[in-house]
Amino acid sequence: MSRREFLKSSSIAVSSLVGASSVIPEAAYASSIPAASTYADKANAISEKLFADDGLAIPIATKPTVSPLAKGLDRTLVLGGGGEYYIAWYCGFFHGLLEAGLDMAQLPGMVVGTSAGSYMGSSLLSGHFTRLRNEMDFFGEFPKIFAKLAPVTSPNISQKRAMEINMAATDGSIETRQILGRAALAANNHLNGPRVEALAALLTGDSKTDWPTPRMYTTGIDCYTGERLVVSQASAKRNNIALAHAVAASSSLPGIVGPTLIGQRYCMDGGMCSNPAHVDLVAGSKRALVISLTDGVTGPILTKIPHPMAQNIADVRATGTKVKWIVAGAPSGISLTDPREIAPAIKAGYERAKKEADEIKSFWM
Repeated sequence: MSRREFLKSSSIAVSSLVGASSVIPEAAYASSIPAASTYADKANAISEKLFADDGLAIPIATKPTVSPLAKGLDRTLVLGGGGEYYIAWYCGFFHGLLEAGLDMAQLPGMVVGTSAGSYMGSSLLSGHFTRLRNEMDFFGEFPKIFAKLAPVTSPNISQKRAMEINMAATDGSIETRQILGRAALAANNHLNGPRVEALAALLTGDSKTDWPTPRMYTTGIDCYTGERLVVSQASAKRNNIALAHAVAASSSLPGIVGPTLIGQRYCMDGGMCSNPAHVDLVAGSKRALVISLTDGVTGPILTKIPHPMAQNIADVRATGTKVKWIVAGAPSGISLTDPREIAPAIKAGYERAKKEADEIKSFWM
């Protein structure tokens, strides 16, 4: 064999060996990785096992189902979400009802609050409504001060990602909530962690260490699992969750606020699902007053997840619960998180209370 032939045959052999050595280990490594679905199943099983005893996750009912939380109760109250605008609207509305002789802190046996509704519900039941009403009056006069407490600055890239993913949703499935939750967790929000809880405690006057009322229930969505989380006095004590902290978690809007840790679960706004006011939780009570910002079809929104509110209400009625549903509404084109909308929202809520007071009395008294 000539020197040239020897070198040629040697190079071919070396190439074959190198090629084989690069393929065989890679194939062996690939075969050691479980299929994606198998891995997901294992991850879900691990998560379910670890969190099985915290008592926070309650599946959202997808058909008429009596809620064990509300069964046997007479009057229940559901307060949906809607940003700073809706907190202010609630302040005007419940002030107007109080003037009309309806003390909404005393009437309901159960209050389910989501986002803005968790602020109002906790203030009502903890005896701090007047405080919240006065504070919102003040911030209505001086919105720049509120803007400093809850800054909504020009969003960074991670915030834009969460916001745009939120506004790209087309359904409210668990998978959609998990994707949105991942984006929420990865957003570098300026209003985060203890600062959110401090704001909630300031506005509501609620304890940062206690859950003072057994009638209050807050809602949120687990960012990792996509599950609906419901915090009651019992589950709060089990997981060392203060009411102000749960309120902060319930209002943690992806890309703007939070997420907020409750127990050992990072939580985003409770409105990030297809039952945004969580009316299924009061199914089985005798009478439920439900107040939401929109009808789920028209009006301002904080997410593109479809909100079939009419069907949610129909399912509750199908369990035998009588429902009075009030849709607050809001002027078109407004920002629900703009402090400059506080003053007109208080006025709109107060005027609406005067129109609704007699019917609420007939329904509840």
